[in-house]
Amino acid sequence: MEEDGRKGDEVPLTKGKKHKGKHDKPKPWDEDPNIDHWKIDKFDPSWNEGGMLEVSSFSTLFPQYCEKYLQEAWPMVKNALKEYGVSCELNLVEGSMTVTTTRKTRDPFIIIKARDLIKLLSRSVPAPQAIKILNDDMQCDIIKIGGLIRNKERFVKRRERLHGPNLSTLKAIEILTGCYVKVQGNTVAAMGSFKGLKQVRRIVEDCIQNRLHPVYHIKTLLMKRELAKNPALANENWDRFLPTFKKKNVQQKKVKAKEKKPYTPFPPPQQPSKIDLQLESGEYFLSDKKKSAKKWQEKQEKQAEKAAENKRKRDASFVPPKEPSSNMSDKPDKDTNDLAAMTKSLKSKAKELKKHEAHDNVRAESYIANAESSRPKKKSKSLLTD
Repeated sequence: MEEDGRKGDEVPLTKGKKHKGKHDKPKPWDEDPNIDHWKIDKFDPSWNEGGMLEVSSFSTLFPQYCEKYLQEAWPMVKNALKEYGVSCELNLVEGSMTVTTTRKTRDPFIIIKARDLIKLLSRSVPAPQAIKILNDDMQCDIIKIGGLIRNKERFVKRRERLHGPNLSTLKAIEILTGCYVKVQGNTVAAMGSFKGLKQVRRIVEDCIQNRLHPVYHIKTLLMKRELAKNPALANENWDRFLPTFKKKNVQQKKVKAKEKKPYTPFPPPQQPSKIDLQLESGEYFLSDKKKSAKKWQEKQEKQAEKAAENKRKRDASFVPPKEPSSNMSDKPDKDTNDLAAMTKSLKSKAKELKKHEAHDNVRAESYIANAESSRPKKKSKSLLTD
């Protein structure tokens, strides 16, 4: 009976999702449509009235060519960080910038923002633009492109693709992604939203690694911008609308390999010097007067040859062209034979034509009269009997 009671008390367990962690359970706010999980709330100092317990600091080096500009812009940077309770130091001896938290610091994440600020300044980003990184809705990404390709010449050419003619490609990328982009040396510094930074990184890496030209990325982003305006396509896949670009293998010019000469341990024979050549020709032993006379004679000969060549070129324009009739005389005797046969046939045709005309003009009466007169007259029988 007890066993029967226990069986009746059992409740069927529903199989739900298994969670790995102890606290990895669904929360009521995870699937709430009214909550925007990507929204970053502005920090309120009342959330951390006690301040920071430990001092945090970051430092970075900067190139020597940025030293003069940083000296001029440092008061602006100092005032911007002072509002958030962060101190900064510019060390011109070591060539470094340092940011440190103070007792007045309330926001614990502001030191990370200050670290990004000095990184951007060291990458030649203008100070007014770099200070915007302290805002909560602004992020930054420094893309290292120096190690993506070994060949220096190819690296420079592909980096120029990001700029484009008159910086047109760079401006288009900034407008479509909503990010500020600075190409400097072996890095690309970008500032903007998380979505825009992701697009910029993909464009830069594909360009440097020669996967896809930035122009094709720009075309795709333009298509996406137009598709986003249509609310009917908000929950649909856009792959069927987006263009697909195939990489074309362009045949490169084959470098002609130079033929290697056979190795000889002996050096090449020494070329004769100018004095050796003069000794061979006997010019070395001539006096200065004879040398100058010989040079003058050679000069006169060269001038005469040049003048004759120029005259021949001028006279060539006055030579009459060959007449086309001259080619007729070169024809063989076959043409003359054909002409004689043709005249003979024409004469025979003319004779036949005259005969036909004479036959048509003949009168029958005259022909009969002539025929009768030509006959001999018969003597009558009466005369014969007499």
